[in-house]
Amino acid sequence: MTPAARIAAAIELFAAIEAAPRRPADATANEFFRARRFIGSGDRRAVSARVWSLLRTRRRTDWWLEHVGLRATPELMVAAGLMLEGWSIEGVAQSFSGGQHAPAPLPGRQSAALGRLAGHTLDHPDMPDAVRFELPDWILPRLEARFGANLAAEMAALGEPAPMDMRVNLLQGDREDARMALAAEGIEATPTPWSPWGLRVAERRLVTTGPAFQQGLVEIQDEGSQLIALLVGPHPGMAVCDWCAGAGGKTLALAMMMRNRGHITACDVSEHRLEGAVRRLRRAGVHNVERHLVSPGDKWAKRHAGRFDRVLVDAPCTGTGTWRRNPDARARLAETDLLELVPKQAAILDVAQRLVRPGGWLVYATCSILPEENEQQMSAFLARHPRFAPVPRERLAEAVPTLPPGRPADAGSAFISLTPLLHGTDGFFAAVLECAPGPAP
Repeated sequence: MTPAARIAAAIELFAAIEAAPRRPADATANEFFRARRFIGSGDRRAVSARVWSLLRTRRRTDWWLEHVGLRATPELMVAAGLMLEGWSIEGVAQSFSGGQHAPAPLPGRQSAALGRLAGHTLDHPDMPDAVRFELPDWILPRLEARFGANLAAEMAALGEPAPMDMRVNLLQGDREDARMALAAEGIEATPTPWSPWGLRVAERRLVTTGPAFQQGLVEIQDEGSQLIALLVGPHPGMAVCDWCAGAGGKTLALAMMMRNRGHITACDVSEHRLEGAVRRLRRAGVHNVERHLVSPGDKWAKRHAGRFDRVLVDAPCTGTGTWRRNPDARARLAETDLLELVPKQAAILDVAQRLVRPGGWLVYATCSILPEENEQQMSAFLARHPRFAPVPRERLAEAVPTLPPGRPADAGSAFISLTPLLHGTDGFFAAVLECAPGPAP
């Protein structure tokens, strides 16, 4: 593709994403490229990079268009993005030439207004903070309370593209085996700093078609997600329940830690997600997992009360900690989503806690950076269920020697908070709670 054709494709893809605002952008992009198999891999990367850059800077780009008197359209968003990268208006006009596979020329008034962006960068001192930080207006006060003076730095880190992390499957080989296997595919990977099983690739690469992935030696999984599994701390022979298992990413890690010995029950409300886990379990060589579909009125949790040494609740959440890799989710998230999720998380916890045997652990985790879903959710849970208490950080550090340090503001907290700025992971929260000995009340 010519550079102008790539720009035209970026406009078309951005328009498709804008037309389906409740659908994840990566799903729209996958469908877009499947329908255009003539677009080669290098062109796909270039077009995707252009569009994802716009998704990361959507509010600021839109602010600039309004500032020069233009209404945002896919064509103008792409053109403004080019200008704010340092392109000249002449260069933009050449790319929007209307020639073969190039976007149509911009009307003279629009071109003149875009010319006023020359010499400017994305940021401007007159921008409201929510625009500057690429946040929905309603979420800004919550994150100001969460991060205080570090908000700007935390949001800058959350706005950067994420690296691609992989978890080595120790059932198939060690980290050096995986590193060498990936190197043979032309993929350079380095060990992650916190997870003992992690490998990191600086930018996204296609690994799912290569031997290392196909033979189950590696799984794509953010290092923060790997650390959540590590905190569960299952041992061979234990009974473990992954209560919100989804497609089984953490289930796989738990089975690996247990060396396929003991028993894991992977539960979820989605049959589709549980069915998707089957292929992953087979590829990884895991055979100590059974699946259970949770349905309305289900009595399974009542029948299995007190039977599990470890129960992981990887709760449905706003996903605010994953905005590095899902920048379009910022625009989809509404305050009503948070208000609906918080009681849903509480209800899930109230059911899952029944499964924990005395002396066992309940591990609550989210990929959120919002206090309502994390610390506040845990405070409310502990008030409702006094037989549970947080496992002190010192004990967790003994079990997990690579446990990352928390923020200075979290000093003394038994909870674990991860952020892209401090830890290079997605934003995650985890609380490890121990059930007191004795019968349940």
